[in-house]
Amino acid sequence: MKKKLVSIVLPAHNESGNIDIISERIDSCFPHDRYDIEIIFIDDGSTDDTLQKIENLQSRNEKVFYIELSRNFGHQNALKAGLDCANGDCIISMDCDLQHPPELVCKLLEKWEQGFDIVYTRREESENLSYLKRKTSNIFYSFVSWLSDIKIEKGTSDFRLIDKRVADVFSRFKENDLFIRGLIKWIGFKQVAIDYHPDDRQYGHSKYTFRKMVHFAFNGITSLSIRPLYLAVYLGFILSLLSFLYFPYVIWSYYFSGHYAYGWGSVILTVVFFSGLQLSVLGIIGIYIGKMFMQVKDRPLYIVKSTNLKSKL
Repeated sequence: MKKKLVSIVLPAHNESGNIDIISERIDSCFPHDRYDIEIIFIDDGSTDDTLQKIENLQSRNEKVFYIELSRNFGHQNALKAGLDCANGDCIISMDCDLQHPPELVCKLLEKWEQGFDIVYTRREESENLSYLKRKTSNIFYSFVSWLSDIKIEKGTSDFRLIDKRVADVFSRFKENDLFIRGLIKWIGFKQVAIDYHPDDRQYGHSKYTFRKMVHFAFNGITSLSIRPLYLAVYLGFILSLLSFLYFPYVIWSYYFSGHYAYGWGSVILTVVFFSGLQLSVLGIIGIYIGKMFMQVKDRPLYIVKSTNLKSKL
């Protein structure tokens, strides 16, 4: 009986020290007796010797493949490249920094064999994470779920298994500013979650700075919903209503109280407040217009410079 093929997709950006380690850990825990495997590294414009480490590994292991992108296109686009090119009956994506434990692969495959099309993971909070990191992460998921049309559970990561059918559907997605964990939730199919404790990073440092995390949050919200535009409309309506309610007080103060004040301070404060509000609303509209501007260009999400994968390319 022919074994099912499992593709493991690993985006890598300046992960030189982790390449050999993660390959060894995957090989040591993978059920080779039941499945065949292909390990696909995506070099996302690394500036160190990550690609050289992958090529050296590939020369020793015929199950290892690589995709070299022409520049750094970002984690989500690099992940999309791997999902598009994978050949497996199911595809497992994980980060190359070893915070996604490879030992969980067997549990993902068990759930897949039980009939689930998507097996995603939820990261349990680590004591090693700072208080600020934990709070901002929780706020991020709560905010995205509140403002978008789908609910994303706290701790959901890009460590997941998807069936080939799901991958075929996802490969047709061409939208810019990918937010894959939200799209996978939106896409449907039969899904189940597995909780895990993240491992410590072995080498290198996190690529997600605070600025990138904020950008990622805005991208996730605006990619999944137009609810922020409705909120802007509601906010404008409420403030307009409140301004009308202020008129009776002005009339009473001028004609009956006898001590009507010009109130330059309150006037300036009101002007500044509404000016800031208008700029915020225009900014929300501008984000959506900008997304449309980039989408109509129809540029590729990534460009492959070199690879040893022949299929699907």
